[in-house]
Amino acid sequence: MLSEQNHFERRTKILATLGPATDTLDAMTRLIQVGVNCVRLNFSHGTHLDHQKRIELVREAAKKLNRVIGILGDLQGPKIRIAKFTDGKINLEPGSQFILDAAMDSSAGTGKAVGIDYKTLPQDLVPDDILLLNDGLITLCVEKVEGPRVICVVVQGGELSNHKGINKKGGGLSAKALTEKDLEDLKFAVKMSVDYIALSFPRNATDVNEARELIEKEKGKCGIISKIERVEAVDNIDDIILASDGVMVARGDLAVEIGDAEVPMVQKHIIQRARTLDKPVIIATQMMESMIHNPVPTRAEVSDVANAVLDNVDCVMCS
Repeated sequence: MLSEQNHFERRTKILATLGPATDTLDAMTRLIQVGVNCVRLNFSHGTHLDHQKRIELVREAAKKLNRVIGILGDLQGPKIRIAKFTDGKINLEPGSQFILDAAMDSSAGTGKAVGIDYKTLPQDLVPDDILLLNDGLITLCVEKVEGPRVICVVVQGGELSNHKGINKKGGGLSAKALTEKDLEDLKFAVKMSVDYIALSFPRNATDVNEARELIEKEKGKCGIISKIERVEAVDNIDDIILASDGVMVARGDLAVEIGDAEVPMVQKHIIQRARTLDKPVIIATQMMESMIHNPVPTRAEVSDVANAVLDNVDCVMCS
């Protein structure tokens, strides 16, 4: 009967993101008991001490249950963001002008302009480029670039608050995959003997090889999971897969760059290439996301997870 727990052996693994809600031995033990195979440490949030405590909890719970649980350290990568507004947030109206200013004070943002943390952004842009802010909720069209200032027209407006992300539609930003913060996080991950490093925003195999050289320099043995979230990564998918120990379809930033409508077919293409090249593949972002607030997933989310399993992915990730 389908209701019998052991009727089928589950081959698709579950990767769960850790956070404050899982910072007890009981919570960690329960995660493993209900089926988590690997845990994710999100280096975009928390301190090294926070992550060290979580690693110790995972290992204690796994030992208690006589289970092998993988640990993945997810590097933040070059996430390009706006700076801060004096009032914390603003509202952008369609048709209005808004300026991204690389020379502006990082706390002086107004309804007309805001600073940016990626100082060479103006060099990557030309008139008519489309910029997507806050995971695509706000759309700007570049009108002109004047030195450090990117002068834009608001196409799709809305509320914009501090430190929201910036993506360029179609890709083409020159930011390297590894930042100074990533280097420190990578050293910490190697020191803690995590099993895998998730490399954010790689553009090509060169970015992956650079990360591997740094791991080897630190005498580490971590595998590399390359997160596919740039247009350039999709274009270079075979080279990235071959240079990596596995890939993750990171649908959030990827969808912003290529458009939501393109994601399903690109996801299937990446899965197919990973299968052909005999490398593990993980599907991530918004899997069962409604369960943050609801006790059961939506039917669409059930179909999303089921389709990933039917496509023979190795792992699904809960964010």
